[in-house]
Amino acid sequence: MKKILIAEDETSIRDFVVINLKRAGYEVLEASDGIEAKSLFDDNSKDIDIAILDIMMPGVDGLEVCKYLRSKSKRIGIVMLTARTQEMDKVTGLLVGADDYVTKPFSPSELMARIDAIYRRVTLTGDSDDETNEIENTAVTLNEFTLDLRSHTLTKNGENIDLTQVEFQIMEYFFSNPNAALSRSDILKFVWGDSYFGDEKIVDVNIHRLRNKIEDEPSSPVHLITVWGMGYKWIV
Repeated sequence: MKKILIAEDETSIRDFVVINLKRAGYEVLEASDGIEAKSLFDDNSKDIDIAILDIMMPGVDGLEVCKYLRSKSKRIGIVMLTARTQEMDKVTGLLVGADDYVTKPFSPSELMARIDAIYRRVTLTGDSDDETNEIENTAVTLNEFTLDLRSHTLTKNGENIDLTQVEFQIMEYFFSNPNAALSRSDILKFVWGDSYFGDEKIVDVNIHRLRNKIEDEPSSPVHLITVWGMGYKWIV
C-alpha cells in the first residue's frame, strides 16, 4: 500500500492532511515533531514512499528532518509545508533535498496533485533504492558522463554522482535533448507533470543543486548552461 509519513506539530493541520491522504488511498504515519518523524522513518524506511514535513516544527525542524531523510534515501519523495512568509526556507528546503513545497493555506486538491505527482515519480524506480527493472537502451553516454536508466545513476569519469529522483529526471530530459534549449516550463512539465501548481523557481533551485554536483566550477558551468530569458541546455 502507498505509505506516507507526515510530520506536523499543529494537530488541526495534520488531521486535515491525514483525512485527505486516506481518502486518496494512502496509508499514513503521523508525527507531531521532528524527533518522532525520524524515529518513524527509521522503523519503516523500506515502506515509506513520501514524507510531508512542516518546516517550522519546534526542536528538530522540518529542514533537519529533510536532510536526515535524504541522507538515508535518494528515492523517497519529500514535500515541505511552508508559510507564505518563509520564502528563504522554501529555497533552503529544496537545496537540502526536498522535491517540492506547498504553501499554507492550501487546498486539498492542490496538495493531492503534488503528492500524486511525486508518488508516480517515486514508483518509476520500483520498490527500493536498488532498482532492477529491465529498461531498454539502459545507458546514455555524453562525453565524460553516463546516465544509466536502469540503475538510475549518473557517473562522471566513472565516479558516481548521487542524485535525487527529481535531479535524475531533469538529467534524463537533458540527455534526451543534448544541446537543445529547454524552457523552465518544459522541464516542469516533464518532471513534475501537467497538473503542477507551483512556480518555475523550483527548476532554478534544482539546476543550482545539480551544478554543485556536476560542474568542476559551479559558478562557471560548462555543461549545464543558462539560456537567458528561457531556461537551460546541456552542452555536449
